[in-house]
Amino acid sequence: MITLHHLEYSRSTRIIWLLEELGLEYEMVRHQRHPETMRAQADLAAVHPLAKAPTVIIDGHLMMESGAVIEYILEQYGDGKLAPEPGSKDRAEYLEWLHFAEGTLANPVIVQMLAPRFGGLGEGYVPFVEGEVVKLLDYVEHHLDNREYLVGESFTGADINIMYVVELAMAAGMLANRPAMMDYGKRMMARAGYKKAIELGGPVVPTLAG
Repeated sequence: MITLHHLEYSRSTRIIWLLEELGLEYEMVRHQRHPETMRAQADLAAVHPLAKAPTVIIDGHLMMESGAVIEYILEQYGDGKLAPEPGSKDRAEYLEWLHFAEGTLANPVIVQMLAPRFGGLGEGYVPFVEGEVVKLLDYVEHHLDNREYLVGESFTGADINIMYVVELAMAAGMLANRPAMMDYGKRMMARAGYKKAIELGGPVVPTLAG
């Protein structure tokens, strides 16, 4: 039994997408952000003390962290889908990209994206953060050049995990000069599983609502 606690405009859209791609049965409990602070509210904190999304209950185990949740669901219920098998030639690269999305890419992109809301980064941080974002997005752009997917020849959980950040970067105008990432994002968003996730959970980026 899988219960997904889904917070609007959040990373938990990834897990809806994953579950729809796998065709698994699950229960989804929706949570709304506070209209002024845009933070999660007490109803999600009652499920997990950090009030982070995704929060899932899988076979009685309470979990968060997108990469860990994706890896565990595929391990337990994937039946060989959406991930290279352990020991296969693409396994190491798959794990690296699966965890790169949050471990390396997400924080600088989100910090730069949200900076104007908080009055900017401050003079000392601007060149560091902006330089890091350019370096990371250029790295992904180069990797995706002439590739349909992040790893190997097929769609995997790594694609689901990185797309949250790719979509944020698209919405923030960071991909205007990165055609490989832009085309990749459009391909991923055209998948039936992605479309179903948006239908069920709402848009990833608030500005795209409606």
